[in-house]
Amino acid sequence: MQREGSPFTGVGAVFLKEYADHLSSVRMRVLELLVVAIGVVIVAFAIVNMRETVTRDEFLFLNLFLYQREGSIVPSLLGVLAILIPLMAIGLGFDSVNSEFNRRTMSRILAQPIYRDALLLGKFLAGLCTLSTGLIALWLLIVGAALITMGVPPSGEEVARSIAFLFVAIAFAGVWLAIAMLFSVMFRSAATSALCALGLWLFMTLVWPIMVEVLAPMLATPDPLAARLGLPSDSQVDWYLGLARVSPASLFGDASMAVLQPDPNMTRIPTIGMLGQLQGMVRGGALPLNQSLLLAWPQITALIAAVIVVFAIAYVAFQRQEVRA
Repeated sequence: MQREGSPFTGVGAVFLKEYADHLSSVRMRVLELLVVAIGVVIVAFAIVNMRETVTRDEFLFLNLFLYQREGSIVPSLLGVLAILIPLMAIGLGFDSVNSEFNRRTMSRILAQPIYRDALLLGKFLAGLCTLSTGLIALWLLIVGAALITMGVPPSGEEVARSIAFLFVAIAFAGVWLAIAMLFSVMFRSAATSALCALGLWLFMTLVWPIMVEVLAPMLATPDPLAARLGLPSDSQVDWYLGLARVSPASLFGDASMAVLQPDPNMTRIPTIGMLGQLQGMVRGGALPLNQSLLLAWPQITALIAAVIVVFAIAYVAFQRQEVRA
């Protein structure tokens, strides 16, 4: 049987309906309030401390995302977003598909001139746009707070870098939204899909970095000279990078640091994923924007590829499911 018409028929209707439901739902209000409240507190803490400690900085506005006082338990805004973004994405996507089965509305929706892939794509785009709306609102709050309290407007390059970081954050959110929707397709119980998504997030965030530290030396080729000097061998670093970048959080952290930290020679140490790419850099000079984007491009591409792969798996699983009235 051959399809008639465009395969994207109905994507717009599903997108608008789901987007309106997300924005008006109590769940989204709670998530937005949580993100905005925590973000404002972290930024206010950074502004107060930067007034006392930072005398002059060419990229003062970007420090709002990265500043963390030495010895303080308060994390940077980047560290907070690395935790909150997956939670927001999972909160929006864990019941996006199985809720239609549980309410017995899936057969009614597919009885309309809407293909299954259009339904799944519309739900994903609606969730991604909802997350983007929350992140853009937080970004505007940070810009407004910096203008009002610091009295120094950000430069054009700082604005461009912060917009690039916003794009990286949206791609990172897309990965976890696709993962949440995959579990929503695989399990009919919303509690099971939420538990699996949260369990995978905890594994990738807490357990996987510890496993990488253990597995990299075991799989690497021994290097007697590096062992004598107490340094990791090239093979060990390669294994470490390859295994660590399985986690979306590692890709997000590497890409964000490359975009938000133009001068890797500052007191903040770049991640290990940037060290090999920074060889040959002239000390004392900040990277231009295009070079920072090239530095972050492999991680950004990996995040986008992860979104496509996970969504494709969810699409295949959804196409194979039986829908009954």
